[in-house]
Amino acid sequence: MRIPASLVLLASVSLTVPVLAQEKAARTSEQAVLLPGDSIRVVVWRKPEFSGDFEIAPDGSITHPLFRAVQVAKVPFATAEANLRRFLSGFEDNPQFVMEPLIRVAVSGEVTRPQVFAARPETSIGEALARAGGPNTNGARNRVRVLRLQPNGQQQTMTLDLQGASSNDGLLPIRSGDQIIVDKKKSFARDILVPVLGIIGSVASVGLLIDRISTNR
Repeated sequence: MRIPASLVLLASVSLTVPVLAQEKAARTSEQAVLLPGDSIRVVVWRKPEFSGDFEIAPDGSITHPLFRAVQVAKVPFATAEANLRRFLSGFEDNPQFVMEPLIRVAVSGEVTRPQVFAARPETSIGEALARAGGPNTNGARNRVRVLRLQPNGQQQTMTLDLQGASSNDGLLPIRSGDQIIVDKKKSFARDILVPVLGIIGSVASVGLLIDRISTNR
């Protein structure tokens, strides 16, 4: 029986998409540069004492008694992985291990659960926001600020729109040290009407006070 060409094409696309997604995730991890405060996940075959999630110390090493000599921060992830392989080779030939980067992100502002957590580098800003419970009822999805530290030490501020149907801002990947802040929705009554009424009330109070002083003279 001949299989229709359309079904063959559909099957090939279905198989290709997950593979491309995995390749993209792998490339993102390989390009990651870890910083102090980030974490790594290490799984060493048949050595649970070497395995776990470990924070990176201020000196760039791994906060684990056995890994103090392994530098993993401020270098390409491939270099960090090579440093760990060299260290483990002192215990066995051709060590089998998996090392995953976990970068630190802070989500705050008008969100359900403000928090700081570690996530994989391929995590998108939208996914990081969802992990914090998403914007609350006062959150403005069209005004999400991302404070990002640049390599030169300068802080960059990006304002993203996660509300528009055609917006791809939420797909942008996170970076180490990102601060994601959801601003509060603007309210005519709260932001304009109440302050104006307050000013009018203050002016009226001053006028009343002047009138009383004039009357008592």
